[in-house]
Amino acid sequence: MSHLILFGKILIEIIILWYVIYITLLFIKGTRAAQLLKGLIILIIIFLISQQFEFRVINWMLTRFFGISIVALLVIFQPELRRALARLGQFGIFQENMEILNELSDAAILLSKQKIGALIAIEREGSLKPYTEGAIALDAIATKELILSIFGRASPIHDGGIVIQSGRVAAAGCLFPLSELEVSRSVGTRHRAAMGLTEETDAVVVVVSEETGGISVSIGGRLTRNLDDLNLPKILKGVFSRPAREERFKFIQKSS
Repeated sequence: MSHLILFGKILIEIIILWYVIYITLLFIKGTRAAQLLKGLIILIIIFLISQQFEFRVINWMLTRFFGISIVALLVIFQPELRRALARLGQFGIFQENMEILNELSDAAILLSKQKIGALIAIEREGSLKPYTEGAIALDAIATKELILSIFGRASPIHDGGIVIQSGRVAAAGCLFPLSELEVSRSVGTRHRAAMGLTEETDAVVVVVSEETGGISVSIGGRLTRNLDDLNLPKILKGVFSRPAREERFKFIQKSS
């Protein structure tokens, strides 16, 4: 019986460690930290070899290096660590009004056909209030007609993005942070802003390209591109009817 208990504890420990490593790799994928991790693995291998063969000088140098590097890494990678810690608390169930999602999808499709650029952020658990400060306050029901009028070429408030909170357009002309990830040259400023916002918050952002009319959705810092009138509503409804923890690993495809 004791052997079974011991085996169970070991199995649980392995599962926990595997999950922590898996989540960590998801957080750092595509960031500067991913390249750093490769370098650290090489240094650790060298350190283990030097210990095996008793290379005293190399051991001394690497021991001092690892001690100093902890503080340096905390300073250099503070943005990545902040985003990772913020994401850890972004678990829960979200249910946006499906009629609002239909209105949003219809508006994006019409804008796409006219090749009119748009940037639409949908608030979830994390507040987007900081990004509405200094923007144009609206507080109006998020209808297709309103979204089309905001992003119309003749509209004086078409620049920037809009923030939707609880089914209402809270503000227009909002500025979002640009992504720091390495992305394809085909990814424009709107797409980088969508990625940047979803890297720092749990928002869902819909992007319409002014150049191609292509529709994209950004979740968790990743883009799903080339959507149409069938899969755009499907993705949005799927996202808002599933736990955030599950959706992080679904409907997300980084474009090449």
